[in-house]
Amino acid sequence: MHAVTPDPSAASAASAPASTGIVVGIAVIAALGGLLFGYDTGVIGVALLGLGRQFALDDTTKQLVTGAIIFGALFGCLATGPFSDRLGRRRMVIFVGTIFAIGSIASALAPSVGWLIAARFVLGLSAGSSTQIIPVYIAEVAPPKHRGKMVVLFQFMVVFGITVAYFTGFALGEHWRWMFGLGVVPAVVLLGGMAFLPESPRWLVAEQRKDEALRVLERVRGNAAAARAEVAEIQTVAQKEPTGHWKDLAKPWIRPAVIVGAGISMFSQITGNNALIYYAPTILTKAGFSDQAAVLGTGASTVLVVIMTVIGSVLVDRIGRRTYLLWMIPGSIVALVVMGWLFQGQGPTNDVSRWVTVGCLAAYMMLNCGGFGVCIWLVNAEVYPLFVRGKGASLGAFSHWIFDLAVTLTTLSLVTWLGATHTFWLYAVISLGSLVFIYFLVPETMGKSLEEIEHELREHRFYPYQRKRLAPTC
Repeated sequence: MHAVTPDPSAASAASAPASTGIVVGIAVIAALGGLLFGYDTGVIGVALLGLGRQFALDDTTKQLVTGAIIFGALFGCLATGPFSDRLGRRRMVIFVGTIFAIGSIASALAPSVGWLIAARFVLGLSAGSSTQIIPVYIAEVAPPKHRGKMVVLFQFMVVFGITVAYFTGFALGEHWRWMFGLGVVPAVVLLGGMAFLPESPRWLVAEQRKDEALRVLERVRGNAAAARAEVAEIQTVAQKEPTGHWKDLAKPWIRPAVIVGAGISMFSQITGNNALIYYAPTILTKAGFSDQAAVLGTGASTVLVVIMTVIGSVLVDRIGRRTYLLWMIPGSIVALVVMGWLFQGQGPTNDVSRWVTVGCLAAYMMLNCGGFGVCIWLVNAEVYPLFVRGKGASLGAFSHWIFDLAVTLTTLSLVTWLGATHTFWLYAVISLGSLVFIYFLVPETMGKSLEEIEHELREHRFYPYQRKRLAPTC
């Protein structure tokens, strides 16, 4: 069987010069939702130290306070897909910013643990929505050549938000109300910026608003001929199946996208990623560090994650998403194995072993968060067909949040039950399984238009082994 010849219009649109400044501006403003998500995710790790003393929280209650945002995210990410397909990507981003602002204020004013859990649930609604809608919005606006780094801006903002949260917490000490309240600032900036951004051209075409889509693409591509070619390509795809339903995700030709999107999301969590972000200060204090040293050490680790995310945003458009993951995950496995070894017996008992622990924590966060974190939202924004992209991205986000919730509600209990050593080693074994998954099932999407990726799905050339099998032979 011979490979299918790419559509000439796709190549024309992909190679056309984009109005880079406008596209970057759109991506940066939209990605502020990632900063909100990262800040509210990271700040709880610091705030727990002060909250635990003020409200006398045990491990179970700490896990409930931490898990509330994730529980809310499960509902937020599932609801956003259908609403974004009906109301538009831009309106849903504005909704995300509004709910973030409300949840931040409510968290800061919490008079009791119950109130705080409810407020964190509201924040979770917007956090879950942001992980679904913002990568999709950016992917549908960005040109194929730069789509990777544009979508990864969202993840950069996530890890930057986590870093800001840790250093803000370090500066504020036990003033956890201020930590939560400051989340309203980026929410307001996001709302102000979205007032000037356009709607997704692909959503406009799907809604039979071709002329509006053409105007948006002419603005962001800087080339009228390329914009017309891209609209024509989008129309060709949109006309095949104009509307999508949840049940469409079960179609055999779409199922590989679901497996890859949901699988990447699952492995990003069950390899221990957010478990260490949420509980790193708590784990380090148990290793003998003071509260401030634990927060500062974790904060320094997140700086490395930010740096790795910047590097990754470039690499995914040069070496590819799949290759990047295969490079990063093995190092995170080594870091987990060494950390497990250091926590044997009484755990780190001297300054050298304690700082080696911090080094391993930093290496793990840099390689795991900088690996999965860079690719998870990018892959989920790319692999689904247009007519179910909103719902598919929702499913990917749901997979992320449901496994995040499972890890969050069990990490401290798991450390108590298995011990830190075997917990770290368990995450290492799961990480090894993720490598097998990536090698055999995750396709390379670098440099392809979203329409080309959909064409490969329809032609059963999506998985790496399928493309090798169907390649022409001499």
